[in-house]
Amino acid sequence: MIYGIGTDIVQIARIEAALARHGERFAEKILGPQEMAQFRARRAANAVRGVRYLATRFAAKEAFSKAIGLGLTTPMAWPAAQMLNRDSGKPELSFSGALAGFMRDNGLSAMVTISDESEYGVAFVIVTRQAPAACAPPTLAPPGSDPN
Repeated sequence: MIYGIGTDIVQIARIEAALARHGERFAEKILGPQEMAQFRARRAANAVRGVRYLATRFAAKEAFSKAIGLGLTTPMAWPAAQMLNRDSGKPELSFSGALAGFMRDNGLSAMVTISDESEYGVAFVIVTRQAPAACAPPTLAPPGSDPN
């Protein structure tokens, strides 16, 4: 069942300005270790791609914090929610520390989608909760078997 939804849109120029003001420290406050490595690689290859990468991760984390209803309060921490890509390119959220415990203890999982254009980065997150066992459909015996 749906636990929460969140969306965020960010002006890429705003992220670019924050990077110019604060340098890589700004990215380090937002990105987890795997994201940071990817950001550095993308930025080294193409500065614009690096900024867009950071903007979409920023938007994804804002959208996620809205979906879980905690905003930016504990256990939500920017680096503890990493948006990584599968080999297929599909984005997924990965959690660590207290945030991973919160997600596990509450039976929550998250789905994310992102997009960017020249001026904006956007993200949408759906957080779902596992149905309680009492609500789960009954397990049926296979056809032809004796349930007794």
